[in-house]
Amino acid sequence: MRTGAAAGHEGYYHEAVYYSSDDELLSVLVPFLSEGSEAGEPTIVALGERNATLVRSALPARSRVEYLTGGAVYARPTAAIRSYRRLLAGHLAAGAPQIRIIGELPASAFGATWDWWTRYESAINHVYNDFPLWSMCAYDRRTTAEDQLAEIARTHPRTACPDGTHPISTAYVEPVTYLSEPRTEAADPLQAAPPLADLPEPTPASARAAIRSANAGAVIGDDDLEDLIVAVSEAVTNALVHGRAPATMRVWAGDGRIVVTITDAGPGPKDPFAGLMPATDRATGGRGLWIVHQSCNYVTAVSSPDGFTLRLTAGNPG
Repeated sequence: MRTGAAAGHEGYYHEAVYYSSDDELLSVLVPFLSEGSEAGEPTIVALGERNATLVRSALPARSRVEYLTGGAVYARPTAAIRSYRRLLAGHLAAGAPQIRIIGELPASAFGATWDWWTRYESAINHVYNDFPLWSMCAYDRRTTAEDQLAEIARTHPRTACPDGTHPISTAYVEPVTYLSEPRTEAADPLQAAPPLADLPEPTPASARAAIRSANAGAVIGDDDLEDLIVAVSEAVTNALVHGRAPATMRVWAGDGRIVVTITDAGPGPKDPFAGLMPATDRATGGRGLWIVHQSCNYVTAVSSPDGFTLRLTAGNPG
């Protein structure tokens, strides 16, 4: 039986926590974690080092709480989804009636890759809904921009408040609608210069060769290079098999990263969760986009009247 504010709720109970001081954060987190521990529910903390230490010192010594390394959990949105689903499935199989998690995004998520993380926060309302999960996502008002706070309200159905209430967010947008909204992503600064490679009708082989050539000066490390090679192979294959001709691929390199765009004249995937959720249907290109999102440090996807563009970034996202 589920406990606390999520009692009687089916599926994922997803909340944002907004705070402007340590005391304000602890006033929400300590009861949430203590009640979960006392109820025998798997109770997990995935915060950065500072806030994890703060929480640990505020909880009773007897509390049964598992601490994850927040930065490692949130390396990439798809990595977080993969690791959390594995964790949740394990607890569910062990008979957990409810799982509690408090997490926070790393500081890097609030920079160039912010849109990727907003899509993550929206998608998980669907992706985790087959688990009895109650999670809170902590956001510091002192360091989070107003436009970012607005997106947080649109991707979190509820708010956990210091007074113990859990109001519904009036700004919340269902994931299918949110993820289907038209997006105009800002170009990477590297794209202001002519591309190092401009391939009309690329093949996976020519795409891989272009990436190796672009990294001749060791712009990115070997691991990032190999991951990007896998990603461009999948992305080009998707464009050729599931997209619409003509397809093009362009490559830029510098400032510790390689940026690649793959464009075709088609409308892009019909599934708004494509790339963010594990897929098993190769015929729709879902598995390929999942691999792309696993393999890059930043991925954007934009549909326009001219076609569909994937932008892949390996190395420092900027």
